Amino acid sequence: MSKYIDLLKSLISTPSFSKEESDAANLMRDFLSKEGIPFKTKENNTWSHCLHFSPDKPTVLLNSHIDTVKPAKGYTKDPFSPIEEGDKLYGLGSNDAGGPLVALLATYIHFYEREDLPFNLVYAATAEEEISGRRGLEIVLPEIAPVNFAIVGEPTRMELAMAEKGLLVLDCYAHGKSGHAAREEGENALYKALDDIEKLRNFEFEKVSKVLGKVKISVTQIEAGTQHNVVPDNCHFVADVRTNEYYTNKEAARIIDELLDSEVKPRSVRLNSSGISEDHPFAQIAKNRGIKIYGSPTTSDQAIMSFPSVKMGPGDSARSHTADEYIYKSEILNGIQQYIEMLEELKL
Repeated sequence: MSKYIDLLKSLISTPSFSKEESDAANLMRDFLSKEGIPFKTKENNTWSHCLHFSPDKPTVLLNSHIDTVKPAKGYTKDPFSPIEEGDKLYGLGSNDAGGPLVALLATYIHFYEREDLPFNLVYAATAEEEISGRRGLEIVLPEIAPVNFAIVGEPTRMELAMAEKGLLVLDCYAHGKSGHAAREEGENALYKALDDIEKLRNFEFEKVSKVLGKVKISVTQIEAGTQHNVVPDNCHFVADVRTNEYYTNKEAARIIDELLDSEVKPRSVRLNSSGISEDHPFAQIAKNRGIKIYGSPTTSDQAIMSFPSVKMGPGDSARSHTADEYIYKSEILNGIQQYIEMLEELKL
């Protein structure tokens, strides 16, 4: 298994910011080539179908991302140097999501030649996840569809995130009329925006998920005015909305639009809530093994999957995007074993 740790160390040494993943993509392709495994490519994405792929079997996708965020402030170690201290491996992207990426790769290679699997396996190492970009998994899925189930490799301590919230960003515009601040003139768009922000602060969507909880609305940005003595005629504020499985992003945007006097413009409605039901075979396997099951508040490539999917991988999301990011090598090795054991049990 040391070759997978070595691959991760090479990935850490290779800057791979979103939209700049070509060198990391080449590392993945070189590794697959050396293993004698055919693959396909599209831009900075790489994927492979198992040797005995059959259209008569359901397909399971193993997916993780090769891009990273930029280093956080406060690093005391070189973020591009894979520093080992005992079981710890430091480096940018080691935890998010290099560890899950190589663990799923090891799992895929373990099963690659298996003829008796009751499902097909597809492995995909994709780009632009950290920015929810459109040139990552989104352009790969049409090439490998139909998919019946997916495991998305993200650091969850190998606990099962059986669902994740969707992400909806709304640009809201309150309109008023400019005037001199010293006189009783104009309609203050900033005040109108504050009224609408208060509505959002007090509003609750009716349906609450057992796994994901309430739909969460946070106003995160506001801007208005050009100078101190002019009543602003426009105010722009941004609402970050995290949806549960009961509301599509399009539906949530409509409800908020009807609630507010401000003009509401969704940036995108494509990152919907996703997951599996508690009755899904993979969820049942997790329950029987005593694995913690939960709903994730964060968004991943699951959001663009229209089929059942889970988020699961070695590492800890609390370390993601932090200075001196690290993962334990034992977490990766244990993760590989757990992936293999769970897929051995899976029947779709």
